[in-house]
Amino acid sequence: MELTLRPIGFVRSPFTEKVQAPRQARVAEGVRGTIEILPEHEHALEDLDGFDRIWVIFWFDRAPKTPVSKILPPRSEKKRGVFATRSPHRPNPIGMSAVRLERVEGCILHIIDIDLLDGTPVLDVKPYIAYADAFPDASMGWLAEDPKKTWEVSFTEEAKAQLEWILERDASVDLRARIEEALALGPAPHPYRRIRKTPEGSVLAVKEWRVRFRVDGRKVVVERIATGYRPKERPEVHRAFVARFG
Repeated sequence: MELTLRPIGFVRSPFTEKVQAPRQARVAEGVRGTIEILPEHEHALEDLDGFDRIWVIFWFDRAPKTPVSKILPPRSEKKRGVFATRSPHRPNPIGMSAVRLERVEGCILHIIDIDLLDGTPVLDVKPYIAYADAFPDASMGWLAEDPKKTWEVSFTEEAKAQLEWILERDASVDLRARIEEALALGPAPHPYRRIRKTPEGSVLAVKEWRVRFRVDGRKVVVERIATGYRPKERPEVHRAFVARFG
């Protein structure tokens, strides 16, 4: 059996690359965006503006085309069945996010706490209804035993200066927040969190940057940031970074 799905609209978001987008809407608190609903569905939006939150059902259009049965989630030490995760690597790459609805303006939904990439096709919109959708006492399965953020992450003065320099020139991703989020879960090599060991030490990859760190007891110390580009491939910002910091 084959099903035919047609988008009802598209997301407009500040996130243009997969590495920029938060993994959950709760992590994207305060981030604003819009959903541009196709004009043919304008009347279907009537009465929606009375809800504080909505479910956005969308298509992971930039997910890998080949689904997998088991994956290693960022908060797990071992592989899990894909249906027990929120991974986009699914047989049908359908996702859902509960976002805040700020207002409805014609065919435009103004939303907050958006964790979706710009251009994401939207398949459906439904109102979030607290008494039907929220079950605070529900078991969280394997996530109840997942590694908590128990590692303390600190930065050397050199790393702080480098992060400030990068943020001034590329505000598209909060590099420091991404580093803290990944390393607070643990410094062990992890393909999903892009942590690996090299002859020079442990490295975390965040976007095009490489974060070198060391472990001191239960602390992770970020020592310095480096470019992830080869010399001949470096864009202007990375060339300037190397000229400034070596």
